Amino acid sequence: MAKATKKQALGRGLSALLKDPSNDITNANDKNADKIVGNVVDLNLADIEMNPFQPRTSFNEENLRELASSIKELGVIQPITVRKMGFNKYELVSGERRCRASKLLGLDTIPAYVRIANDQESLEMALVENIQRQDLDPIEIALSYQRLIEEIDLTQEQMSDRVGKSRSAITNYLRLLKLDPIIQTGMRDGFISMGHGRALIAVDSLDKQLDIYQQILANGLSVRDTEAIVKAEKGGDTLPRKQAKTNKLPSEIVDATKELSEAIGAKVNATVDAKGKGKLTISFKSQKELERIIKQLNA
Repeated sequence: MAKATKKQALGRGLSALLKDPSNDITNANDKNADKIVGNVVDLNLADIEMNPFQPRTSFNEENLRELASSIKELGVIQPITVRKMGFNKYELVSGERRCRASKLLGLDTIPAYVRIANDQESLEMALVENIQRQDLDPIEIALSYQRLIEEIDLTQEQMSDRVGKSRSAITNYLRLLKLDPIIQTGMRDGFISMGHGRALIAVDSLDKQLDIYQQILANGLSVRDTEAIVKAEKGGDTLPRKQAKTNKLPSEIVDATKELSEAIGAKVNATVDAKGKGKLTISFKSQKELERIIKQLNA
């Protein structure tokens, strides 16, 4: 406990140093810069702007509430990283989930590492750190890799060194961006996996991709089933047994299933037999998610 108290006191002391106009630090060579840059400082959340280069574009509200609960009990264990933009003005480099969760709790300050960097360095830091530490979906990771290549001008070999991933793994992520945007959205929303996406990449026609994608959603096809369909599409082989026995769903049922899925925020599959009788299957990942779905259905 003594160490924790000392650390927090140090953060508050450095915060006071930053709020002194006579010690305004804009360059790593400025007086007292060595006391600030790279150290943990307690910053006002109101003084921190979100990073326009943030690769994550969606945040699960339930996960944010769980993180907020953890922060309430244990505090912010891992400080965020910011870069100094001006007097009492900072821009987030990484740690947006921690910032959002802290704001949910109504906290005034958050521990932060302060860095001085130009826009390009900030973008690289944000992308690399988020790829390594955050649970991004496959498309967000792919977009981050693409931005590192296009905006930072990194080669795949350099990027491999930065993020600790093999070149083949990076290539596999980048290839996902060749999928139809509707399929990319489905992957981001968790309706299909990266394995499904990798199988669909082998289909050149976007219309054919979408057709197989609809079959995956309608019939709950596995990655192996999908690979077999793609193989049959390209080489004329027989369809997998599961697919051969399943009727293609009418477009009205596909649309209704999708609408229900979006309404309850969970994956919904529908199957219909030859007589028109059907069954709905709702997927959930945890007891909490099941309770949430039940509440939504009863609303």
